[in-house]
Amino acid sequence: MTPQRAWYCYDWANSAFYTTVVTVLFGPYLTSIAKASADPNGFVHLAGIPIAAGSLWAYLTTISVVTQLIGLPIAGAIADHGHRKREMLGVLAFTGASASMALFFVAGNRWLLGCGLFLVANLSFGASIIVYNSFLADIATVDERDKVSSRGWALGYAGGGLLLVLNLILLNQHQALGLSEILAVRVGVFSAGAWWALFTLPALAGLKNPTSGKPPSAKENWLIASLQQLSHTVSSLRRYPQTLRFLIGYLIYNDGIQTVILLAGQYAIIELKMSYESLALSILITQFVGLAGAIAFGRLATVLGSRRTIMVTLVIWSAALVYMYEAVHDERGFFIAAAIIGVVLGGSQALSRSLFSMMIPRGQEAEYFSLYEISDKGSSLLGPAITGLEMQLTGSMRGALVSLIVFFVIGIGILSRVDARTAALDAGNEAPTIG
Repeated sequence: MTPQRAWYCYDWANSAFYTTVVTVLFGPYLTSIAKASADPNGFVHLAGIPIAAGSLWAYLTTISVVTQLIGLPIAGAIADHGHRKREMLGVLAFTGASASMALFFVAGNRWLLGCGLFLVANLSFGASIIVYNSFLADIATVDERDKVSSRGWALGYAGGGLLLVLNLILLNQHQALGLSEILAVRVGVFSAGAWWALFTLPALAGLKNPTSGKPPSAKENWLIASLQQLSHTVSSLRRYPQTLRFLIGYLIYNDGIQTVILLAGQYAIIELKMSYESLALSILITQFVGLAGAIAFGRLATVLGSRRTIMVTLVIWSAALVYMYEAVHDERGFFIAAAIIGVVLGGSQALSRSLFSMMIPRGQEAEYFSLYEISDKGSSLLGPAITGLEMQLTGSMRGALVSLIVFFVIGIGILSRVDARTAALDAGNEAPTIG
């Protein structure tokens, strides 16, 4: 298996967790567990702090990102400095997959167990994506990266979508199989972890540890050396102003993207009273439209350039939120919104990844991607905190969702001032053909 095909395999593997657990099943399920455990006023309590059961998922995703703010940069520094990216990818993937499978045991009043396991799974997921993304510079040339990154996203959509189809069948046929709907959901969550672990194996078999960068000395403490290198990476960002500008813009607009994804399931189940089966079907629409969208926007980037194409996707994201606020009041409207989001979801994220890979110095890919990963798959900080607070105060998600447009507007403004060619040259890389 070629390194590129092995790299694609990990997108196929990890997207099952992102799609089945993060996007569809676990958020609404954890909310139902919390509501069943709540006091008469609708609150669960953690260390004496009252938390509205309906806001628990939004707050949990915010806490998850706080743990990533601490853990992911360290993971990136270790991956680059230790020269064991392949082994580190395996450890992180299997840890996350195991935690995901253990979510099967979240039942009854075990909402706190669910929170803890999700934090472990999502932190491992994010850290593994850092290591995975850092391989991109080693397996593809500058002119190949938009195509390779888009193909990876497309195969991720296909893998995540295929498992979701199987789980949709399970949910639809749960009575015929002698299962309750709750048990079918738990089996679905377990299956995502098993899928993640299984398809990580061919990825590890085909990927090789890169040889770029400074090898560690046998006498030095690898953790201390990694942290020192991380400190140097953060301070060195000032030498790459265009890279720093893009990173800030990305962290803002992708926070909005991830918030929409993270809260979509809860919005469908709670606000629109949709069934789990209908929710899964809507996410399947997003997945398979997203597969085509990732490839289509990858081709558009060859004409407009990655930066301009990303800006086009952000305009469409904003329009989708306006549509959700004004017109989505039932299943049919949610399905249409899912299709619109699917068109731009893969393109906006795949092109952001490939563009950033051109702006960072060789040998430090994992460190820089650890900063990027703060707002990548399943990770957002400000959006869930804002929407969670608004839901706790107003009891409604509709206004919270439309307020996320500000993230896309700010992102467009920052991207309009990024010079991709200068960023690539400053980092010592070959400049993209189109800036």
